[in-house]
Amino acid sequence: MYTKLTLNIDQNVIENAKKYAKHQKVSVSKLVEEYLSSISSPANKKAGHNSLGPITKELVGIIKVKGKMDYKELLTGALMEKYI
Repeated sequence: MYTKLTLNIDQNVIENAKKYAKHQKVSVSKLVEEYLSSISSPANKKAGHNSLGPITKELVGIIKVKGKMDYKELLTGALMEKYI
């Protein structure tokens, strides 16, 4: 059963959401429904705010790293290469 819901959202956000929805070939209502469903699922309630989104879940584990790497050290090195 579907129920109507009224939301107050910034006009720019609405315009961008409509463009995104059109590109995805879904309605804005469906986007909102899927989002609310994803954040209120039992799995997410258990995990709290640390749960991963569906795209991130798909990407987890695709890069294999040998040993322990310090991301801050890697970032510092990359930034030094870029700007120095």
